[in-house]
Amino acid sequence: MPPTLASLVRHPGLKLSVLAGEDRLETPVRWAHVSELADPVPYMEGGELLLITAMQIEAEDPDEMRRYVRRLVGAGVVGLGFALGVKYAEVPPALAAAAKEEGLPLLGVPRRTPFIAISKAVSAAIAADQYRAVTAGFEAQRELTRAAIGAEGPAALLARLASHVDGWAALYDASGAVVAAAPDWAARRAARLTADVERLRSRPGPASIVVGGVGGVGGVGGVGGVGGARTTGAEAAEDTAVADRVELQSLGTGRRPRGVLAVGTGAPLGTAERYAVHSAVALLTLTTERSRAWQEAEQRLGAAVLRMLLAGEPDHARAVAGPLYGGLLDAPFRMLVAEVPSGGAAQQTHAAPSGTGGVPAEHPAEPAAATANAGTRTGSGTNVTGTSIGTGTGIGTGTGGGAAVGEPGAADPLGTLVDTMEAAAARTGESLLVVPDGERLIVLAPDGGAAAAACAEHARAVESRRGTKARPRDRGAAAPQGDELVIGLSAPAGPIAAAAAYRQAEQALSVARRRGRMLVEHEQVAAGSVLPLLADDAVRAFADGMLRALHEHDATGRGDLVASLRAWLSRHGQWDAAAADLGVHRHTLRYRMRRVEEILGRSLDDPDVRMELWLALKATSV
Repeated sequence: MPPTLASLVRHPGLKLSVLAGEDRLETPVRWAHVSELADPVPYMEGGELLLITAMQIEAEDPDEMRRYVRRLVGAGVVGLGFALGVKYAEVPPALAAAAKEEGLPLLGVPRRTPFIAISKAVSAAIAADQYRAVTAGFEAQRELTRAAIGAEGPAALLARLASHVDGWAALYDASGAVVAAAPDWAARRAARLTADVERLRSRPGPASIVVGGVGGVGGVGGVGGVGGARTTGAEAAEDTAVADRVELQSLGTGRRPRGVLAVGTGAPLGTAERYAVHSAVALLTLTTERSRAWQEAEQRLGAAVLRMLLAGEPDHARAVAGPLYGGLLDAPFRMLVAEVPSGGAAQQTHAAPSGTGGVPAEHPAEPAAATANAGTRTGSGTNVTGTSIGTGTGIGTGTGGGAAVGEPGAADPLGTLVDTMEAAAARTGESLLVVPDGERLIVLAPDGGAAAAACAEHARAVESRRGTKARPRDRGAAAPQGDELVIGLSAPAGPIAAAAAYRQAEQALSVARRRGRMLVEHEQVAAGSVLPLLADDAVRAFADGMLRALHEHDATGRGDLVASLRAWLSRHGQWDAAAADLGVHRHTLRYRMRRVEEILGRSLDDPDVRMELWLALKATSV
């Protein structure tokens, strides 16, 4: 504890007496300062014990003393030491009355006690307090380091940190989800801070936010209010309202946070507690960051495994993957292809070109700017690895520029998607393989697993936010902006059918573009209609060319061949029904169909011709 007025009064060598403000002696003293100025306030910082002999003040004037003491209190002076036996044998009544009126502690300093002795006592106490804080900080650092490298990982580190700060601690992963908390009841309290965590993650790192109460609004960079009294563990377990001071610290060295640490206490952190928090941030940051060489090696390995799978060499792929991806290749998986549509505001700039035959080419050693630090990662137990914090295996894309949770892809939709899937996979211990492929990402995720479910939920949330429904995108519409992202998801497949799964994912991706959807699964393609696929400029050009002669004939006013053809085809060649729809005699309809054959030079008895004509009519009406 820092020195207080009470500790100075108890100091046996100072012999100080209390003349006013007996109820405020526990106030900490930041420094002891001597000043004989009539107005020393401009030179005060707050927290000082001011020492005076009253040589330059009107100590016997009640009005002047009231103004003098009031200025001191306003400047944050915590006490006034008056030298007895120098100018005045006793404290003047006017000064004593003013001190009592303002509640300012007034200490009598005997003549045999020099002011420098008080200054030395305060300085020694402050130094001793700082030494204790540093010693406690080093001890906390040792304990936190042992906890971080132990089998329990972040959970043990948070438990030690909560003990050192006499509060609670929680850890959030790259998606903003709580992955660990200590004590256990703190998880519910930490979950209420989601909005504040999102706000912090939207800022370039490193950054911090202090929240004056759970769910409240604090400042940035350590500015915020302090809540009221703390609650007990039992009260917290009952989910009661609390008003702790919560400090949120981003983790990671890049602009995009790799996680967030929350520390809740009943009062601002002291020096020792601050050392502990800084140590925890450093340790968690170290465990979330990996070397570039390791990232590049893992990226090449993941790309090689994917190429072997797409080339029809599952056995070689298993051999190369080893334990890193072995679990992923031993069960059905889904293949996902994602891209930002051309012209989107967040268009990615991956440098790797696509290979031939639908097989991604080998990626260069240096990742592209938009997905720098992309790579694979693995972990076991409860560890903090890569961009996700938790258990399992995954791949990280440490991208420049942050996007807040709940605002998917505001700066990097592909990076946000990967963060979301990795966080879900890490929490359940799933394996995940992500490979940048040019301007795309290719992902292998376990069928029915948390990562695939997180991808679907992410797509639903984005579509709900921007009001997108399952409909074809209007031709000529503006280029996608902001969080635009299209994803194609294959049907469940095994390693031997990886190439087919890749084709399915690409087909689903194409349908997603046409329908204006963020995510389309291959099963939805098979269950949907082929008609939306006709909304293509090439198909429309083909249809216009096929029907142009009939339209030119109708423009002369010599018959309505296009409408007659549509009615006849819609009635499957039934003359009477089609003629009734047109309101003409069936012989008139027969004549018109012969004219169609003559103009087109093709027979309507050919089922392929009828199919092409029907699709052409539908394409011109889509």
